[in-house]
Amino acid sequence: MIYLHGFASGGTSTKASYLASRLREHGIELQTPDLNLPDFSTLTTTRMLEQTRALLDSASTEQTLIGSSLGGFVAVNAALKFSDRVNRLVLLAPALDFDGPRTRLGDAGLADWKASGRLNVFHYGYGRIVPVHYELYEDAQRYPVMNAEVRVPTLIFQGTHDDAVDPKIVEAWARRRPNVQLHMLDDGHQLTASLPFIWEKLAEFVFGPPRS
Repeated sequence: MIYLHGFASGGTSTKASYLASRLREHGIELQTPDLNLPDFSTLTTTRMLEQTRALLDSASTEQTLIGSSLGGFVAVNAALKFSDRVNRLVLLAPALDFDGPRTRLGDAGLADWKASGRLNVFHYGYGRIVPVHYELYEDAQRYPVMNAEVRVPTLIFQGTHDDAVDPKIVEAWARRRPNVQLHMLDDGHQLTASLPFIWEKLAEFVFGPPRS
């Protein structure tokens, strides 16, 4: 199983560490690549997909991808591009509509980012302000997933109080796809209050329901 972390996060985030610990109890080592490498400033979807493909190529079996926020966007694209190597998706507050920067910055702010080529953001994994290049936004437009036909079984967890990902978009995306199970949770974007529930449903999704 492979965990793809969110924007300005890392492979040692609270969610990644929690799920890695629980999966280890089942003899599964969760791979948590650092998608910031080699340089966060030059981050693009294309680069993250290449990193994911390398991990899939090195695996002897099909993999379950767990994607958080931007990692969810990457996971969906990976399932589309490498369908023979991905057997399930687990999406945590997935950023399915990559037009969030326009919503948060406005047209003027997006134009400023394009003109300067850099946008300063707080990187939670690094604990400091780091610039990210406009190519991140530009490159992501090459990978629309709102109307994509994702055929693998998919499990989604989405907080109703999410201030980074629009819950209505995630709900509408899931509703149009019979292969998707959606859990709307009384939680925010990080979903940390819901981790025990997420693990319970993830375990059922991957290992089957517990025996009575």
